[in-house]
Amino acid sequence: MSHAGQFAKPFRITHGRSFRLDDTDPRETGDMTSKQAAVKWLERGVARLSDLQEKLYAQDRWALLLIFQAMDAAGKDGTIKHVMSGVNPQGCQVYSFKAPSSEELDHDFLWRTSRCLPERGRIGIFNRSYYEETLIVRVRPDVLATQRLPASLVSKRIWQERFADIKAFERYATRNGIAIRKFFLHVSRQEQKRRLLQRLDQRSKNWKFSMTDADTANDWKAYMKAYEEVIKETSTPHAPWYVVPADHKWFTRLVVADAVVAALEEMNLAFPKVTRAQRKQLAIVRAALGAPKGHGRKNRAT
Repeated sequence: MSHAGQFAKPFRITHGRSFRLDDTDPRETGDMTSKQAAVKWLERGVARLSDLQEKLYAQDRWALLLIFQAMDAAGKDGTIKHVMSGVNPQGCQVYSFKAPSSEELDHDFLWRTSRCLPERGRIGIFNRSYYEETLIVRVRPDVLATQRLPASLVSKRIWQERFADIKAFERYATRNGIAIRKFFLHVSRQEQKRRLLQRLDQRSKNWKFSMTDADTANDWKAYMKAYEEVIKETSTPHAPWYVVPADHKWFTRLVVADAVVAALEEMNLAFPKVTRAQRKQLAIVRAALGAPKGHGRKNRAT
């Protein structure tokens, strides 16, 4: 990717007040008209990402958190797999957040995710996240009831309060060197239906299907309304949302990879410089290993 961000920029939301989900077509592919061309661009992006991730790890100053949210069958797992295919596993942490456990329900709603923030030098990935607390919990009131909150705290302002808490949390993380990029994979209802039917028709994909998939599909309009408000309320310049068209998986992966590379390039990453004292120590070690005189200087020159 010669100009990181060129594919992702049209889908970046930094101030969401005027945002409308209908303004993004799930079938859009930007200027990329062929899957073959997109795959080649993705390969370049993955290679660039691998190089930047190595510097991120070595420099040990910044961290990057990638958050993926989407309706079922939008392609989160496949996107993570393809975009991160060139990353050293030692420098990457992936967490998938499903229904909370009893222990998690006994804590505040940010507790289970805040424990999983990436360490310095690493890329952290949240497959679903604390945003579920403003999505499924909002669409299905029975889920909110399981959280055993004091009745006086479950007011009409609970969602606005959670948006405020999330924005404060993301500002705090950013101020501590954790860059945040959030992706909503925007799949159309028709494409989701096709993919869910595919899971039913192909035995190798039956394991992916659950009855909750059908439930969320039935609540489509409610989820779209919830997602639109989430993006409106929590898009900020330091923690932007990307509303990524997801009907064509090859384009989705390209956009996400482009956004990740752009985020890392903003950090001005570089390998740590070796001090004069460290070079003297390296020379001693080189001599102890029996390297010929001038060996190190020759290597540095080449």
